[in-house]
Amino acid sequence: QVQLVESGGGLVQPGGSLRLSCAASGVTYSRFVTSVVNWYRQAPGKERELVAQIKPGGSTSYADAMKGRFTISRDNGHYTVYLQMNSLKPEDTAVYYCNANIGIEFYWGQGIQVTVSS
Repeated sequence: QVQLVESGGGLVQPGGSLRLSCAASGVTYSRFVTSVVNWYRQAPGKERELVAQIKPGGSTSYADAMKGRFTISRDNGHYTVYLQMNSLKPEDTAVYYCNANIGIEFYWGQGIQVTVSS
């Protein structure tokens, strides 16, 4: 069974950085390298929104509010996708979720809290 586990969240001051990790297990290498992986986030009282996406070949895309501040990357050998978040703002406070489209299935991690506050 495929599982996604996020890590790296926590409390950071405005202007700071965090790197989130999404580690996949229960998936073969050939399926992971062909997966599309997304990071979403959901702030209190708001809908879940797409933050960033990385495709099998490594091409990436970002929501406008994250461009230039966030970087998504993948390490297929370690079945892991990262989200490097720089210049964090209080409005980046949310639960961040990893989502993967593997084959015809979609999987979600449990989410991890990121709080940006002084």
